[in-house]
Amino acid sequence: MNPFGRFFRTEADTPPPGEIPGLRGAPMRTPVRTAGATTAPGLWPAVIGRMLSRQLWIELYGLPGYSLTLKGPPVEAFAAAPRDFRPADPASGKAVVDGRFILAGSSLEAAAPEDPWNRPSPSRAFATELHAFAWLPSLILQGERGAREAVRLTLAWGTAFARWSPFAWGPDILARRTLNLACAARRMGQVATEAERLRLADILGRQGRQLLRPPGGIAGSAERLAAAAVAGCVLAGPSGGSLRRAALRRLPAALERTVGKDGGHASRSPEAGLELLLDLLTLDDALSQLSEPRPDAVRVAIQRLTAALCLLTLPDGRLVTLQGGGPSTAARIAAARAHDESPATDPHGRMVAGIARIRSPLLTIAADVSGPARGAWSVTACAQPMALEIVCGKDRLVTGCGWTPRAGDRQGLRLPPGHSTLTLGEGSPGEPLGGWKAELMGHRLIGRPLHVDVQQRDGEGAVWLEVEHDGWVHEYGLLHQRRLYLDQRLDELRAEERLHPAPGQRDVVRAIAAPYAVRFQLEPGVQASLARDRRSILLRGHSGRGWWFRTDGPDVAIEPSVHIDEGLTRRSLQIVVRGSARTDSETKIRWKLSPAGAGTDPT
Repeated sequence: MNPFGRFFRTEADTPPPGEIPGLRGAPMRTPVRTAGATTAPGLWPAVIGRMLSRQLWIELYGLPGYSLTLKGPPVEAFAAAPRDFRPADPASGKAVVDGRFILAGSSLEAAAPEDPWNRPSPSRAFATELHAFAWLPSLILQGERGAREAVRLTLAWGTAFARWSPFAWGPDILARRTLNLACAARRMGQVATEAERLRLADILGRQGRQLLRPPGGIAGSAERLAAAAVAGCVLAGPSGGSLRRAALRRLPAALERTVGKDGGHASRSPEAGLELLLDLLTLDDALSQLSEPRPDAVRVAIQRLTAALCLLTLPDGRLVTLQGGGPSTAARIAAARAHDESPATDPHGRMVAGIARIRSPLLTIAADVSGPARGAWSVTACAQPMALEIVCGKDRLVTGCGWTPRAGDRQGLRLPPGHSTLTLGEGSPGEPLGGWKAELMGHRLIGRPLHVDVQQRDGEGAVWLEVEHDGWVHEYGLLHQRRLYLDQRLDELRAEERLHPAPGQRDVVRAIAAPYAVRFQLEPGVQASLARDRRSILLRGHSGRGWWFRTDGPDVAIEPSVHIDEGLTRRSLQIVVRGSARTDSETKIRWKLSPAGAGTDPT
């Protein structure tokens, strides 16, 4: 039986093949055994509390008369028309006008007078975007015809889902739907009848008021309150004013918890910071249309998120893809930075949200130099200590497998084999929560706290970055140190992976040979050719420029891999350096990346 009824078909979630091609011991759906990362005892109180509160809210919000508590004073007009700064694709809107919804890599036919609300969706990801009204911004671009279709679909949704339900009214989906609907409401009201306009305002007001109520938790609270405040700006009269004031009163505390002083998002996801920035820019625009001053907390958060976005944007115009954040698009990032009139700053040597960046004229390296987020913020976190990305010119060569929450059925990609870092044995420093606990708490990353040491030194024409973590100490007694030396004059990166016994561990962990694998995930489309010396690999990105990867590792191979792009799986390649490390002695693996054609190319 499908537990989600009309929301989506469970048969579309058929488990993929058991393992990622070429990633030994890294299942796509079932995480590998971790280094002592069992369910933390401290998690049980939260699990029990969530079980009780979740059932309480389901029972309460499911009562027949609950919807009456969301009703506010009638709203006869829309006061503001806030701008959604996210670029929209007109082609997607044209498809919706023609009755075809293309979302999350799937499609559904529902031509007028039919609608998609009372039929199963192709997948959960499709259903999420459908109920979040992700199709609405592009539909509004279709002029009067698109606005009329938007009115019809919104009113049909309001009829089908007038009563609260755990999926359609879930906090995250509700926030996205409210903001999308608020940005389109005034345009929709221009083509609606008076009765339809009253219904649209009522639907928007109910959702804005629901955003102020539990459940939700601290993770995502800033996004929910920003959406509620935007809805309050759009609704005219006392109804909108009370909603706006209530949301803005609580927003500063939520922003303080969510946005660090360095501009990093508390989840450590660069993409999450970008999306929150875009939401706050929409709120700022809505407040300015009402001639209301923006709260200081909103102004400060916009400044900090914008400054962080500069460092987290790589030379190819896309984001660093670490800690569950996708690369986004150059157009989306440019839209978020368009308001910034401050002079450009050099991000070299700076660190945001535990992500360090060093560069030379042709090389840019971003490295994860902190532990993953914990608790409620860890739903998108990844157990990939010291993962790195390398951009050569504007070619992103070395990256990760691209896991984001949109690929919820690929939880194994959140582990070390899913990014460019070292894996020891069959373990991992953490694992996503699974089973019924994940249904309650989300796929939080659990495991022992990760301690990371980082040192950076700048010299004349060179920069050193040394990072060390203790994620393998519990099982193998070994520390992993990654040393990066960037020669800025030669555009050459030299590196050393060092595994060495942690102090006091020699007599605790028995001496064994632990297999290691140092992976370098390649961007889809990057060509890789193994040279005759079996130690060098020629890499070519989209520009065609060549770069040599060399290593003294005992076993070097080019293997197939996968890359997640907007929730869809693409084929890619990975360089894997394998060997064996003694737990009672030191092991070193050296590698470097340099431009091809320098006169020392392997034959």
